[in-house]
Amino acid sequence: MDTKVTQLDKQETLATNGNDRPSVYKVNDLNLWYGDDHALKDINLDIKKNEVTAIIGPSGCGKSTFIKTLNRMVELVPSVRTNGEILYHDRNIFDKDYQVEELRTSVGMVFQQPNPFPKSIYDNIAYGPRVHGVTSKKVLDEIIERSLRGAAIWDEVKDRLNENAYGLSGGQQQRLCIARTLAIEPDVILMDEPTSALDPISTLKVEELVQELKTDYSIIIVTHNMQQAARVSDKTAFFLNGEVVEYDQTDRIFSNPSDKRTEDYISGRFG
Repeated sequence: MDTKVTQLDKQETLATNGNDRPSVYKVNDLNLWYGDDHALKDINLDIKKNEVTAIIGPSGCGKSTFIKTLNRMVELVPSVRTNGEILYHDRNIFDKDYQVEELRTSVGMVFQQPNPFPKSIYDNIAYGPRVHGVTSKKVLDEIIERSLRGAAIWDEVKDRLNENAYGLSGGQQQRLCIARTLAIEPDVILMDEPTSALDPISTLKVEELVQELKTDYSIIIVTHNMQQAARVSDKTAFFLNGEVVEYDQTDRIFSNPSDKRTEDYISGRFG
């Protein structure tokens, strides 16, 4: 029996069973190399709309590479090459006529370290809409308030909008960056270990926010924190050595994984 084919079929079955939500991403036979380093190997995932999908696995397993491939940010590395396809709403993001700017407007990203611009809180949120041609102060004011409310930080900063964003705490800066992402009205939010630099209280606020946001957005989150993945996600993909070992409903991954490597990782035997 071809074990590779069996594993791919298994991934696809696990990704779709019991879930009739439309797909936001369909990843088919994705391979990626950094020069001669084969970083992602035959990735097949069906990621559903308005769900939180967690990507877990040890350091160096391809988690961040994968998430940066979903908005083609990985292409900023000169030595990168790929094959396979990533269908975003059934359109291959690698097609030559697919403008990367169009993709990144629909697929926002929040990074591990909060990265506010050295500008006022207001100008941080207004930056994206202004780039997209919004000039009306009334419209910008509405976007600022809506985005900050969406990121659960409006009440904390509404009287400080003209102050420099660097004056916010780390947790506030991260929620500000989420608000900045919301301001361009994306469809998908990618989060690359968004709470790893935060204290427990700020982490809890971001996790609560993720649960609220999935009503309107599809969220894909890379995390090293097993408890966080269990708390916030609907589905979990376990990556190991550039491969997807297992992809399933999160409660099943953590209570009854089908692969011993998944069980060993979750239980702390390695990683």
